[in-house]
Amino acid sequence: MLVYPSGLDLSTFALRLLRRELTARRRRIGTRWRRLTCGRQALMTLAHLRCGHTFAQLAAGFGVGLATAHRYVTEAVDVLAVLAPTLQQAMAVAARKAFVILDGTLLPIDRIAADRLFYSGKHRKHGMNVQVLTDPFGKLIWASPALAGAVHDIRAARSHGLLDALNTGGIRCWADKAYQGSGPAVRVPFRGRWNKLSAGKKAVNRAHAKIRALGEQAMATLKSWRLLRKLRCSTTRITDLVKAILTLELTASP
Repeated sequence: MLVYPSGLDLSTFALRLLRRELTARRRRIGTRWRRLTCGRQALMTLAHLRCGHTFAQLAAGFGVGLATAHRYVTEAVDVLAVLAPTLQQAMAVAARKAFVILDGTLLPIDRIAADRLFYSGKHRKHGMNVQVLTDPFGKLIWASPALAGAVHDIRAARSHGLLDALNTGGIRCWADKAYQGSGPAVRVPFRGRWNKLSAGKKAVNRAHAKIRALGEQAMATLKSWRLLRKLRCSTTRITDLVKAILTLELTASP
């Protein structure tokens, strides 16, 4: 396999954060020697998450075996996932905001037609459903565990306890029509055909859409990590991958 130098469009804050956490882990478990330093292991993991490089490509580029590359990346992802905010922590942050924006996204996966559990009729592809909460400016606050793509957005939000937390805390939330009936704290646009809505309802829906559009920035932020554009790993690993990326976005910025 040919190897060439490349670059990552990430801040050095991300590298230093992961290197520090890996160093602490190695001390904690008493590691004496590794093929790669903590810095190189961190760089390998960031290349995997940001660029979606396969383990075979990473192994060739960093001069280690395929199994070693897989083990190093998995370890680093687990270290980052533990640092992701819980729902309770996210609600504490959301309570300080004027309002929050809730939306769901589908992370495509490589499954076949027989895997109906993961097939999203809305998007017409297989994937995993992730609920995303952002602040009024579209900055990430929280991302949910990944569920099968066939799960509807409102059902996913309920299963995570997100809707109960928003309603109990009285946190104003803007969401799309998929969340109709979520509770008093969740504001959704008026339903019905556009040509049958009154002028007042049309104006409300336009304003509502402008607010929700800011939440799309968070989706773009997640998808900028190219691994999430087409996941080829076990579905049981996707939640940790999302949490790891959320940790980097929330804590590894200047």
